[in-house]
Amino acid sequence: MLLKPNELNENGYVLLDSLDHQYLIPFVRQNLKNWTLISLIYTFLNVVLILFTFYWIWKGVNHQGMKFGDCVSYLSFGIIFAFLLIPVHEYIHVLAYKSQGSNRTSYDSNWKKFYFMALADKFVANKKEFSIVALAPFVVINSILILGLFLVKGLWCFTILGTLMMSIRLPPK
Repeated sequence: MLLKPNELNENGYVLLDSLDHQYLIPFVRQNLKNWTLISLIYTFLNVVLILFTFYWIWKGVNHQGMKFGDCVSYLSFGIIFAFLLIPVHEYIHVLAYKSQGSNRTSYDSNWKKFYFMALADKFVANKKEFSIVALAPFVVINSILILGLFLVKGLWCFTILGTLMMSIRLPPK
């Protein structure tokens, strides 16, 4: 958008609301409850992923001689690995901010509530720019993980599936 926050009024924008960083997570949670085309597609893909994981476990146990416990163990490794990807996830947000024109980025976290964020101070984003920043980690990380499903063999597929499953959220209520 290439506007500074103090230039918004001059360009016909009206401040409707403001939000401190400490209220970001409740805001996001509230707005994730709204059904949109993107949330419908996302929910559909989550259901497909869950069904695919169950199918992969069934196939591994019944046709490839894998043990159910081993499949679940490797799935658990994927869940643990997802937490190790948090810094990568936030770094991708920062790269996306920079690709959209921000030159002042930083990171923050709240260890008590266990959330992390990439920030772009005084960066005004339009809907397209915000969408790019918001979706970049999901698209990049999940694309690499899905590609990895075709490159790894045996139980390691369950590690990738476990990591992918950590991107799932429950559908809106």
